Amino acid sequence: MKQASIMIAAASSGSGKTVISCALMSAFAKQGLRVAACKCGPDYIDPMFHREVLGVESENLDLFFCEAEVLKGLYREHTAGADVTITEGVMGYYDGRSLESEKGSSYDVARTLDIPVILVVPCRGMARSVIPTILGMLTFCGDSRIRGILLNRVSGGLYPRMKEMIESELSARGYDIPVAGYVPEDEVFTLKSRHLGLVTPQEITAIRSRLRKAGELLAKTVDLELLLQIGAACTAEVQEEPSAKAHVQEVTGKKISIGIAWDEAFCFYYKDNLRYLETLGCELVHFSPLRDQCLPEGIRGLLLGGGYPELYAGRLAENAEMRRAVRQAVEAGMPCIAECGGFMYLHRELWGEDGVSYPMAGVIPGRAVRQDRLVRFGYVEIQALREGMFLQKGESIRGHEFHYWDSTNNGSDCLAVKPDKRRSWECIHMKGSLFAGYSHIHFYANPLFAQRFVRCCSLGERGGEDAVGR
Repeated sequence: MKQASIMIAAASSGSGKTVISCALMSAFAKQGLRVAACKCGPDYIDPMFHREVLGVESENLDLFFCEAEVLKGLYREHTAGADVTITEGVMGYYDGRSLESEKGSSYDVARTLDIPVILVVPCRGMARSVIPTILGMLTFCGDSRIRGILLNRVSGGLYPRMKEMIESELSARGYDIPVAGYVPEDEVFTLKSRHLGLVTPQEITAIRSRLRKAGELLAKTVDLELLLQIGAACTAEVQEEPSAKAHVQEVTGKKISIGIAWDEAFCFYYKDNLRYLETLGCELVHFSPLRDQCLPEGIRGLLLGGGYPELYAGRLAENAEMRRAVRQAVEAGMPCIAECGGFMYLHRELWGEDGVSYPMAGVIPGRAVRQDRLVRFGYVEIQALREGMFLQKGESIRGHEFHYWDSTNNGSDCLAVKPDKRRSWECIHMKGSLFAGYSHIHFYANPLFAQRFVRCCSLGERGGEDAVGR
C-alpha cells in the first residue's frame, strides 16, 4: 500500500484531538500496519501518550523551531518505513504563534508537509449549526487542506442523519468532503488534565487498556479504509527532500557519554534534540535523580530536562547523595544544560506541590516557588547578552515556556523575547559550562549551540570564566 499521512485537527483545544489520535493509532496498529506518530507544536505531554500507545517515539513538528526545509527532512526520516502517519494538531487549526497570523499553526504545518487534514467537530448540543462551523473552517484560508470530517460526541442513532445532512450541504456548496465516522459518547474518550496539560501516561490507570478500547470502538464507528485513502492522496514532495542529517555537522570522532535525567520527575525532552546529539557522536546514558545514588560512570556532560519535580520534591530531597553528586559535577565544570524542571532541581530550594520547601542540588542560589497563576507561556527567542560557552553574545536560540513555578533567581545572562517583540525579560544562567533556565530550547533553531556543547564535553572543558565564549 502507498504510505498514508493524515493530521487530526479541530477548531479549538478540548475537542478530543489527543484521545482520538491515540485511538486511531491503536486501531491501525491492530490491523497490522506500521504506525508513526507526530505532534504539531512544542508540547511534550501528547507525544508521551503517542509513545504509550505505540511503543515508539513521537515527533514534534514545529515551524518556529525549524525552517521548512529542515522540518521536511526531519519528517521524512521519522516517517520512513511507516504505513500510516498520524499527526495530532495543536490548539485550534489556524492558531499560530500570534493573533495576526496563522504562521506556526497546524494549518501551516499541514500545507508545508502536504498532509491531508481530518477535522474533528464536537457536536454535542448542535445539529444544523454544525454546517456554518465546518464551512468557516473550510473557507478561512484558501485551500484549507481539510479532506475529511470526524464527528465527536454523537450517538450511533443520530450519526447517519448527521452524516447525510453535512455531506449534502457541503456538496451543494462545492465541497466534496466525506464524513468519515464518529466518536461515540464513552468514558474511554475522556482524559484528565493538570496545569501542564494532560496528566502523564504513568498516572492514568491502565492507560494502554483504555486507549486500546478506544481504538476498538473507533474501528467500528470510523471508516479506517477511507482515512487511509485520504492519507495516501498526498504528493511525494516531502519524500524527495534531503535528509535532515545534511544539516548536521559532526563535531567529534568518538562517542561522548552524556548523562540524561530520566524518570517520573524528569521526562520532557524533544526527540529531535536527543537524536541530534546522537548524530554528533553522543551516547545518552539515562539516570534517575529519584532513585540512583550517583551519576553514571564516565559521563562528560549533563542534560537535566523538564518534568514534574514539584510533585516529587520530597523524594528528590531525600536522595541527598544524588543532589550532592549533581552539585559537585556542575561546580567542577561538567557541561550542563538544565531546562525548566531541571533548572528548578538545581536551585537551593524547591517548593513542592504540597506547599513544603525542600532542599535541592544547591547550584542556583535561589528558590523555585509556586505562583497563583501561569507565569510564562509560549514561544520565546533567547538572546545572549554576554559571551557564553554554548551561546555567544548577540546570538539567539528559540524555545518554549509553560510553568506555574517561578524562581527568585531566573538569571540575567540572556533576554527572552516574545515573537511579537512586545514583551521581554531577563533570564538564563550562563556561567562557565552551565546553561540553565525555564525555557525548553530546540537545537535546530541554532545547531551551533548543540555543537559547542558536545565539543565542550569532548574536550573536557572545565567551564571556568576564562573559557566562556570559546
